[in-house]
Amino acid sequence: MLYDPVQRHLAVEKLVTCMGQEGQERKYYRIRPARWYGGIVTADCVGCGLLCKFCWVSDAVMLHPAEIGRFYTSKKVADRLVALARKRGLDLLRVSGGEPTIGKAHLLRLLDALQGKGYRFILETNGIPVAYDESYAANLSRYNFVHVRVSLKGCNEEDFAFLTGAKPEGFALQLKALQYLVDAKVSCHPSVMVSFSPKKKLRSLIQRLGRINPRLAEEIEIEELILYPHVVRRIQRHGLKYYTACTPDGVPSEQT
Repeated sequence: MLYDPVQRHLAVEKLVTCMGQEGQERKYYRIRPARWYGGIVTADCVGCGLLCKFCWVSDAVMLHPAEIGRFYTSKKVADRLVALARKRGLDLLRVSGGEPTIGKAHLLRLLDALQGKGYRFILETNGIPVAYDESYAANLSRYNFVHVRVSLKGCNEEDFAFLTGAKPEGFALQLKALQYLVDAKVSCHPSVMVSFSPKKKLRSLIQRLGRINPRLAEEIEIEELILYPHVVRRIQRHGLKYYTACTPDGVPSEQT
C-alpha cells in the first residue's frame, strides 16, 4: 500500500524533534567533512518522510529514527559546523542525511546562527515540507547565503511512486516546492535521480521544469545511483533494475 508522503513527514517529525530550553532540537547522527561540492562540512540529520529504495543511508538510520542519533540545539550544530569548516579551510556547509526541512523552527534557528559568518549553505531537500508549508520558501528567502537543492525522486509521478513507495502525487509536491522557491526568489536548482528512468522521461521532465521557470530546465543536475555495498543490497532486495550507475570511487566530477 502506498503511503501519504506528507503525513509520513509529519509523523517522522514527532520522532526526531523535541522542544528544549533553547527551542526546537533535532536529531543528528554525525557531523563531518565530506568530498561533495569540492569539499563541504555536513551535519547528517535523522529522519525523512520518504523511503527511497535507492537511499544511501543505512537501514538503521532510515528505518529506526526513534533509536538513532541524539538531539542537538541549533546553536550546537552551527558551532560544530563552523569549527570543522575552520579546521579544514572550507566555506561550504550543509545539512543532509535525512530530510533537513523537517523541524522548520530548528532549521531556521540554525540558519540564524550562521547568518553573517561568511559561509555558504547548501540545503538539500526532497521539497515536500516546503510544498505543504506555503510560508517555508518565504522564510528561506531571508538568508542570501543559502542555496536549495531539490532532489527529485525520478522523472515523473510513476517513477516517484515506484522509487519511494509513496503516493504518486508526492512528485507534484516536489515540483510545487520549486515553484514556491522561485517565486520567493530563493537560490535553488533541481536534481533528479535518472538511473531508473529512460531518457524520454528525462526529456519530459525538463519540459515540465521549463514551464515553471526556464532556468530550472537549464540548471537541472543529473544524479546517478552510487553503488555503495549497502545500496546494492537494498536495490537487490527491492528487485530494482537500473540503466546507469557508478561506483563510490568512480563518481563523475559533476556529481561531487
